[in-house]
Amino acid sequence: MAQMTFEQYQPKSNWWKNLIAVIAVINLVLVLFNLTYIPLRDIYFKHIPSITIYDAVKSIEPHPVTQRYLNTVNTLESHLQNNGLQANSTTSLFVNLRQQSMDILTENPFLSANKFSTFATLNRRMEYHMDTLSAKDAITQFWSQDYFNQVGSKEALSFFDSKIRPLLEVNYYRVVDENGQFIDKFWLIDIGFVIFFTFELLVRSFLVSRQESNISWWDVILRNWYDGLFLLPKWQWLRVIPVAVKLHKSSYVNTERILAQVTYEPVVYIANRVSMFIIVRLINQTQDAIKSGDAARYLLQPKGYLKVGRVDNFDTITDRILELVVYKVLPEIQPDVEIFLQHSLKSALQESDFYQVLQNIPGIDLIPAEISEQLADYIAGTAYEILASSYADQHGRLLFENLTQSFRVALRKQLQDKKLQQELQPLISNLLEELKLNYIQRANQENPEATLNEAMKISHRH
Repeated sequence: MAQMTFEQYQPKSNWWKNLIAVIAVINLVLVLFNLTYIPLRDIYFKHIPSITIYDAVKSIEPHPVTQRYLNTVNTLESHLQNNGLQANSTTSLFVNLRQQSMDILTENPFLSANKFSTFATLNRRMEYHMDTLSAKDAITQFWSQDYFNQVGSKEALSFFDSKIRPLLEVNYYRVVDENGQFIDKFWLIDIGFVIFFTFELLVRSFLVSRQESNISWWDVILRNWYDGLFLLPKWQWLRVIPVAVKLHKSSYVNTERILAQVTYEPVVYIANRVSMFIIVRLINQTQDAIKSGDAARYLLQPKGYLKVGRVDNFDTITDRILELVVYKVLPEIQPDVEIFLQHSLKSALQESDFYQVLQNIPGIDLIPAEISEQLADYIAGTAYEILASSYADQHGRLLFENLTQSFRVALRKQLQDKKLQQELQPLISNLLEELKLNYIQRANQENPEATLNEAMKISHRH
């Protein structure tokens, strides 16, 4: 029974694979949102403030220092509307704000949220607005009755609400545990997905192992190792890998084109390098086998040599070559054989002593040409007919097989000659070296992208 891989195990309907893909995408979106929430919280707070309800998951609370400072400013705004700028209670609020401002500059409550740039922006804005190079002087001057009286309470508070308040509002404090680590409750959301995907993997692996007895339950899990990335408590962004696989298996997204374009350049480069490596290594190993004599030993003395099938490939190739010689080659070269035999027979007759005696007889000089032509035609035609009929006749075939067996034995024996091997080995090695050099040269001249495009066209065609 053919082995069934996990990919070949397909349900009758795609609805389950599609559902799994949807759940995986939802989980990945939540994971990415959780990972990017802290860096993007200021943007959410400004444009989508309702999303900051997620602060509870990240254990984010308003920073007590900046929050108390904002509450004091709110009290001042309300107090100015009710009591005016010159009231004694208003004076005490200005003093309180100046003291809290000094505490903020000294303690820098933005450190806990890693908002160094926000703190620096706050200082620069106050310095620029008050036209001074000292943040302390700027804040001291700003929170004073003289300044509010000079520019007007509405104008001063408008600057604070538009330029300073947003910087203070985005500051926060994160609760830590006894180990000093930030408390993150995302696991309460994620645990449901982890349990679901764990159960789904176990059930799927069990079903596949039941379908194929030669595949164990553990083997199926190992083949689907990427699903284990759903179980990692850290590096949760790696879940993009199993999610991509599940989308590829579903019918929602066609990832073939995306993968083809994303991997296009690397595949072109790697395929070109690998093909050159394989060809060069194959030729080098063949050259080593020829130089060391291993190729000759395996071919001529196949004892201990691993064979493919029960057929002797050397004998089969020899038989096939003889068959081609008899039925294909000889008919094509028969005219040349006749011309060669005519020339040989004519030369032999002219050099014989009998012809030297008769050469003075009138008309006798035409005899050798006539005899050689007729004899050559007869020998060539007869030789071909004998070989063809012998190869086709059962008894003749048996005799011919004995002849070919003797030929193979004699050929093997002659090829085992050390002197002959020493003569042939460098020739074959040089031939392979030429093949290697020419292949590498052509490979460098050819465009690997054109080869890949051709392969892709053939793949799409079929």
